[in-house]
Amino acid sequence: MSWGTELWDQFDNLEKHTQWGIDILEKYIKFVKERTEIELNYAKQLRNLSKKYQPKKNSKEEEEYRYTACQAFLSTLNEMNDYAGQHEVISENMTSQITVELARYVQELKQERKSHFHDGRKAQQQIETCWKQLESSKRRFERDCREADRAQQYFEKMDADINVTKADVEKARQQAQIRHQMADDSKADYSSYLQKFNLEQHEYYHTHIPNIFQKIQEMEERRIVRIGESVKTYAELDRQVIPIIGKCLDGIVTAAESVDPKNDSQLVVEAYKSGFEPPGDIEFEDYTQPMKRTVSDNSLSNSRGDGKPELKFGGKSKGKLWPFIKKNKGATPEDFSNLPPEQRRKKLQQKVDELNKEIQKEMDQRDAITKMKDVYLKNPQMGDPASLDHKLAEVSQNIEKLRLEAQKFEAWLAEVEGRLPARGEQSRRQSGLYDTQSAPAVNNCAQDRESSPDGSYTEEQSQESEVKVLATDFDDEFDDEEPLPAIGTCKALYTFEGQNEGTISVVEGETLYVIEEDKGDGWTRIRRNEDEEGYVPTSYVEVYLDKNAKGAKTYI
Repeated sequence: MSWGTELWDQFDNLEKHTQWGIDILEKYIKFVKERTEIELNYAKQLRNLSKKYQPKKNSKEEEEYRYTACQAFLSTLNEMNDYAGQHEVISENMTSQITVELARYVQELKQERKSHFHDGRKAQQQIETCWKQLESSKRRFERDCREADRAQQYFEKMDADINVTKADVEKARQQAQIRHQMADDSKADYSSYLQKFNLEQHEYYHTHIPNIFQKIQEMEERRIVRIGESVKTYAELDRQVIPIIGKCLDGIVTAAESVDPKNDSQLVVEAYKSGFEPPGDIEFEDYTQPMKRTVSDNSLSNSRGDGKPELKFGGKSKGKLWPFIKKNKGATPEDFSNLPPEQRRKKLQQKVDELNKEIQKEMDQRDAITKMKDVYLKNPQMGDPASLDHKLAEVSQNIEKLRLEAQKFEAWLAEVEGRLPARGEQSRRQSGLYDTQSAPAVNNCAQDRESSPDGSYTEEQSQESEVKVLATDFDDEFDDEEPLPAIGTCKALYTFEGQNEGTISVVEGETLYVIEEDKGDGWTRIRRNEDEEGYVPTSYVEVYLDKNAKGAKTYI
């Protein structure tokens, strides 16, 4: 099968078909190019997504990734980043191996096609020129023959007419001979052009056009093969990254399988364990014997001596029962004394480790300077040894400061670690104020520091714990306490059974007064009547604060 023999008369159709083939190739290039752009955009979006959810450095989020579940999520983010990289590889390979190569091939194809059809048009023009010459010689031969016939008839007419002179007859005879000669010459030209045209036509249809069409056919078949190879490459480039993408997914599965709920639960204990012992029972306080009132040593109230109790169970009490202690919003003490023992120990240990690292860093710097000084001493041309003395002294001072700082924190750490094993034992504070107090002022660790729901606790200041010895003063202050004013109302969304001390039970739909809003610990203080008040979970009530009330916040 050859286009030169089968399609010898389809020059225009072949020209349209080959142009259509180039258009198809360019369309495929455009398709691959758009695919590479999609892959790049997808990879970019995946990277942005992974970056968006990465934990911020030196933030609370970074601490949360100690948990295995969070580590699995972090591994997923990292694997998705690698996953995005593979889509970038697909885009790069498709660009270099398909779009760039095909774009170059299309330009070559257009040049080759142009050359072949230029040769075809040149052959057409040649045969058309021969045809025009043949037609012209044919018309000239036909015209000369007619003129020769007319000249012959005119001569015969003149020769037969007896009235015509002999000179006129001779003139007509000569004219007839000239016309016959011209007809013979035209006949010879026509015959020559006819032979030439037939030769050219044979060459055109049996040599030139078959050769040109054969080249066009080969060009078109190469184009088809190239498209097939590009489609195969398109699939292979995708297949090449599948193993790596599979490894990324395997990494996510491995991270998921490493999730350990027991380990995470233990980390929660380590993160929030206070080190306190649970409070004991509160003893009955007999107010019928004013001079014999006693406060239980196991009470959570931080009483020192015979002063007024810290906590009161009536509706007029201004204090809070644990775990409803107000948060200490002041500045964090240097020794972390605002934290429970266990949390304090962890913070102090962390601080000691940080200081030791700083000390080691400064020591390494000192060693480096010392070595440099030795080099300068041995080779004075390299530098002045005295120029390093100031820097060496500065580093030594920094080391000494850091060591003193570390010793201070190690002392606090030793104090905490010495107290932790004996949590139930009572210990005295190391201040002169408590040395002047009587035996009832001694409190255990759990009483000295009151824990709040968020893990922090407030330490009573010495001046706040000074007691008034006279019972009459105590009674006056106790009786004169005014109830907290209502700052709004609330409606119970759910029924709550207040079984713990300091809480109050509510029934769904009940309306009560709000006397203290949520301070961030998840509890709201409410009052039913003059003698009934307590705490309920903030999520159990819908609060309507009075905008004119003192301390009320505006809710949107």
